[in-house]
Amino acid sequence: MKKINQYVDSVFDPQDSLLEEVITSIKENGMPNISVSPSSGKFLTMLVSISGAKNALEIGALGGYSGICIARGFGQNGSLTSLELEEKYAKLAENNLTKAGFKDQITYLTGPALESLQKLEAENKRFDFFFIDADKGNYSNYLEQCIKLAEPNAVIAIDNVLARGSVADDEVEPKGYTTLMKEFNQSVANHPQLESILVPIGDGITIAQVK
Repeated sequence: MKKINQYVDSVFDPQDSLLEEVITSIKENGMPNISVSPSSGKFLTMLVSISGAKNALEIGALGGYSGICIARGFGQNGSLTSLELEEKYAKLAENNLTKAGFKDQITYLTGPALESLQKLEAENKRFDFFFIDADKGNYSNYLEQCIKLAEPNAVIAIDNVLARGSVADDEVEPKGYTTLMKEFNQSVANHPQLESILVPIGDGITIAQVK
C-alpha cells in the first residue's frame, strides 16, 4: 500500500511549494505530521470541484493542508467552516489559508467539534461538502451530525478509514482504532441515508453522498 501511494504521489501530484510550506510550518510548530497525503489532498480538490460544492465544512484543521485543498476546489466562489479543538492549530491553519488567498472565505470554530456541530445545527446552517479527519472515537457521532447539516446530495469525505491497511490485512500491525474503524466502515456501507464507497488512496478515504 505504501509503495502504491508513493507511486501515485510521484506520478499524479507535481511539486506544490505552498503545501510544502504548510507541512514545514506544522513541523516547526511541533504539531503532529498527520496531514492528508498529497494525492489525497488533490483528490479532495477534485471532489469539491466536480461536485460543485460551495459551502464546505471540515472537522479537524491541523495546519490547514486539507483546508487549502478543499478551498482550491471551490476557488473564489465558496466558503469553508473549519472545526478545530486546539486554538494553536486553528491560528496556524488560518495563517496558511490566508497565504493561500482564502482569508475572507474561511471561518474557524475552536473547541470540541461536537459542540460546534450542535451549534451549527441550532443555527440552521447547511453545507454541501464535508471532510471528517479528527479523533476516530467520534467518527460515528461526527457522521450523524454532518448528515443533519447536509444539503440534499451533499458529499461527505472521511479520512483514515483503512487504518494503515490494518482493517483489511491481518498481517499489518493493528492501530489502536483498527477495530473501531472496521465497525465504522460497516456502518457507513449500510447506512440508509448514504450511498458510499471506500477509495484506497492515502490512508483510505470513504466518499458518501447523502440521499
